[in-house]
Amino acid sequence: MTDLFEASGIHAPDAPLADRLRPQALDQVVGQDHLLGPGGPIRRMIEAGRLGSMILWGPPGTGKTTIARLLARAAGYEYQSISAVFSGVADLKKAFEAARMRRAAGQQTLLFVDEIHRFNRAQQDGFLPFVEEGIVTLVGATTENPSFELNGALLSRSQVYVLKRLDDASLDLLLGRAEALMGKPLPLTAEARQAMLALADGDGRYLLTMSEVLFDLTEVEPLDVQALAGVLQKRAPVYDKSREEHYNLISALHKSVRGSDPDAALYWLARMLNGGEDPLYLARRIVRMAVEDIGQADPLSILVANAAKDTYDFLGSPEGELALAQAVVHLATAPKSVGVYEAFKAAKRAAHETGSLMPPAHIRNAPTKLMKSLGYGKGYQYDPDTPEGFSGANFFPDEMERRTFYKPKGEGHEEKVKARLERWATMRARMP
Repeated sequence: MTDLFEASGIHAPDAPLADRLRPQALDQVVGQDHLLGPGGPIRRMIEAGRLGSMILWGPPGTGKTTIARLLARAAGYEYQSISAVFSGVADLKKAFEAARMRRAAGQQTLLFVDEIHRFNRAQQDGFLPFVEEGIVTLVGATTENPSFELNGALLSRSQVYVLKRLDDASLDLLLGRAEALMGKPLPLTAEARQAMLALADGDGRYLLTMSEVLFDLTEVEPLDVQALAGVLQKRAPVYDKSREEHYNLISALHKSVRGSDPDAALYWLARMLNGGEDPLYLARRIVRMAVEDIGQADPLSILVANAAKDTYDFLGSPEGELALAQAVVHLATAPKSVGVYEAFKAAKRAAHETGSLMPPAHIRNAPTKLMKSLGYGKGYQYDPDTPEGFSGANFFPDEMERRTFYKPKGEGHEEKVKARLERWATMRARMP
């Protein structure tokens, strides 16, 4: 029965509001003008009269399924859909066989595969011959990064199009359509309406699901923000600790700290904590930021980062999260230097290149008479006892030329360190 309603463009009267408002033409799709608008790549396909296989990658509720249906309609293809959540190899074989029979009759098939990333690698390989032969035009939908979740061979035969999360203007347009269909406005104040758009978090389907709850209310007084919160359940942010979003957000946090932007850093920290990220994972990353991006420019940063980790370990959530925030602000506002980081990388390369060269004899340990007779420790000067507190001795292997690994730029604490190193280098050059 559902197919009959869809085929005629009519939705069942008891269908969810999101289904009843599903666009009937590509021009009605909101928020994806970069793909469907004039000059957009999908629009150009339609105008050329020939569709290519594609992967639609985007957040939930941005129109992936709708676009696939409308593409088939616009191009005159038979639309067939399967879901990777509910389908197996047998379902795929049936779909491909039906498409083969249609092709023999002169009818093209658009095969829409929802959640395509849920098919394993072997199942994804099964698409290849049918896509290559043109038996089906594949349109896959995924919320996950195709680079990580889909076979390279399948990606090479498809265009990947990124759908954007719906902005407030697009979401408000959907609310206007819902109000026109229902014949009445949503019972919301202007502030509550804006709060509802924020709560939708770019998901048009979720926005319309919330609207349906509000349209069913019997109260006539507009709800304010507090009353709206009482009616609607708060939605968990879209965040998966094991997926790409996790790495995107920790990258944003780290780069905000590195870029000396405490406000952005606090925002990404809050986003990850709200999403359920392990605070101790964040504490470890904060310690890494201190040693990787700040180092000797502000030696206190490593102490602050470790103290924040210990404080969270002691207090737990939510009180301990404030210590992480304090550490993030300290690191973001601290002077930055990769002097130690780069120096250690260079030293590791040199150690690998030079193998097992021995230290010069004067700094070798000489606990026995034999070692002393071999010259171990001979001529060693105890630097703190020298007049300048600096002997200028060579501490590299005799077979290795002196190298400079640590090159401070002079930020923060390193300004004094740089001056001291330059003074020592001058003294070393004067010594015989």
